[in-house]
Amino acid sequence: MIDRLLGRAELKDRIEELEEEKRHLERRAEAEEERRSDAVADRQRAEERVNELEHRIESLEERLGRTESEEESVEFRRVSDLRGPRLADALGRFRAVASDDPEGLLTAFVPDEDAVPSSVAEWFGDRTRLVRRAAPAVVVADDTGAVSAALSPPIEPAPFDRWDDEFRLDESWFRPTGRVAFALVRSDTFALGVYEGDERVDFEGFSSDVKEAHSKGGFSQGRFERRREGQIDDHLKKATAALADLDDRDSTADARIDRTIVVGERSVLGEVREHADVTDVSDATGKPREALDDAFRDFWTTRLRAV
Repeated sequence: MIDRLLGRAELKDRIEELEEEKRHLERRAEAEEERRSDAVADRQRAEERVNELEHRIESLEERLGRTESEEESVEFRRVSDLRGPRLADALGRFRAVASDDPEGLLTAFVPDEDAVPSSVAEWFGDRTRLVRRAAPAVVVADDTGAVSAALSPPIEPAPFDRWDDEFRLDESWFRPTGRVAFALVRSDTFALGVYEGDERVDFEGFSSDVKEAHSKGGFSQGRFERRREGQIDDHLKKATAALADLDDRDSTADARIDRTIVVGERSVLGEVREHADVTDVSDATGKPREALDDAFRDFWTTRLRAV
């Protein structure tokens, strides 16, 4: 993708074409030499063409090297992971920026490297490659060049881009707001907390006895794996029941949940996805309560890149 955008793919294709033509002419020159016919002039012309192609290949390879070195030289000015008070402070600073021009500040959400809005590409120019690397990210910039950053939000909004007199940075994209249920699901661990903002007001969790992976092979391994899979299935049924019970409690006004977030092992998230508004992979391990704290902290972390 990057090669195509920078024109390197076209250069590489042209180099391959020229090298193939060079090999063809060299074979032709050798054949003419063997026949020792009246092809001396043709052979000379072929050799001249080979020399010309070699010079062109060297020139194209030099251009290719320059584009690669230019890409490597463009880096983020600073990369920081923000959470808690530091994140609140950073968001507050961005929100404090205002413009007298109703179209002086750009905010956009770039969901992936292939979906950069034209407004972002036009403004960032060569640095758009950094935006692509940062995606998914909320991008902010001002028309003076004083502000230029990409923030990776825990909760991804729908794609948008706009020039306005202030940045659009919804609190719910970056920090827990309202009443949030947050669960960690692993093949042997389940933990669920209910949070009001950053404060946990309810908790339940359990661990299940799931055997470690077996590598002896043969019938013994097959029987072991079936038993292990059965233990994991039993564990996930209990986890699903706990999340379903959360859905039932949500039907009462005094315990309403604004959003349910479930993180955990990629291999088991599919089993509980129907009970979640948002899912994400997490490698948090340990006892349920401590693992939940780690997963919650990691999830609500925003990576800030100065573009």
